[in-house]
Amino acid sequence: MNRKILWVLVTIFTLICTALPTSCSRDKQDEYAGVPLIIYDTDIGSSTDDLFALEMLYRYQNEGRCRLLGIVVDREGEQNAAFADVMNTYFGHGDVPVGLVRDGIKHPMVWIDYAHVADTKDGEGQPMFSRSTANYSSLPDGWQLYRRLLAAQPDRSVSIVSVGFVTCLAQLLSSGADEYSSLSGVELVRRKVKCIYLQGGVFGEAIEPGFNFAQGIKFAKTFFQYWPQEVDMVFSPMEAGQEVEYTPNQVIADVSWTDAHPIKQVYMQCDCNTGQRMWDVMPVIQAVEGDAMFSLSGRGSVMLTDKAETIFTLSATGNCRYQLPGSGAWTAQMLEKIRAANIN
Repeated sequence: MNRKILWVLVTIFTLICTALPTSCSRDKQDEYAGVPLIIYDTDIGSSTDDLFALEMLYRYQNEGRCRLLGIVVDREGEQNAAFADVMNTYFGHGDVPVGLVRDGIKHPMVWIDYAHVADTKDGEGQPMFSRSTANYSSLPDGWQLYRRLLAAQPDRSVSIVSVGFVTCLAQLLSSGADEYSSLSGVELVRRKVKCIYLQGGVFGEAIEPGFNFAQGIKFAKTFFQYWPQEVDMVFSPMEAGQEVEYTPNQVIADVSWTDAHPIKQVYMQCDCNTGQRMWDVMPVIQAVEGDAMFSLSGRGSVMLTDKAETIFTLSATGNCRYQLPGSGAWTAQMLEKIRAANIN
């Protein structure tokens, strides 16, 4: 079956499925009913949409709409963990734990090299940004933080928002029993995770590699091989957020009330006019606010090829769906949600 025919079938199947329940979790029995419990997995230090996605999570938590359990930094380098720490501290969430990948993807692509902004000095030569962690070498590996956080949560309660690589997730799934849980990584995910929201994948008529998966194909293959079929996956391909553009000039203007703002400093010190869009924010919004704001494909399964292509096959019992591009009005609404976190 060619990709064009498959795309038509997906569209038809999606219309049929509008009458079906849209909750990410298919099993309603004993389902966790509290605010979303979020683990944020990010390749912070390259694209700025990771920063806006994290800023949105802080805002949602402040509003009582979610609880941010922890941040997994899946781009190697303590400086990247330092930027996550600066963000936590600046936005008043210095108690949110951070994990760091240490045996991950070597020398991945960097689009906007902004990690150094964490070390910015003020006019008196003092650090502009406070931190909550004194020694980044003491941070747990990302997969270890996953195990610690998941083991402590109610069953089927955690939503993972993965907007970067899947290195730590692959390592989690490959892990065995430890001091946090007697369960294997696969069983721990099966028991504790309600849904994973991933920025990545290419669907529709196109057949091409997904960037986040292609950067570390070995880890991505492990992730897709071992992810439990009982746990739902929602993909946010690039086209879902492609039209949501927060321009550098608008970012700087919106944070007019201070220069001592980590995201504003990134935009002041770095060239962010690179075609940057708000791709990574789309999974965050859905994880917290639910499905109602998004157009979604029908259910199916996703197979990852050796070239990092995501092949979607329709199946009413599948655990995978993906976001579809929205209208112009929807795009404007998404942008205003993001801007609202910056306008004081």
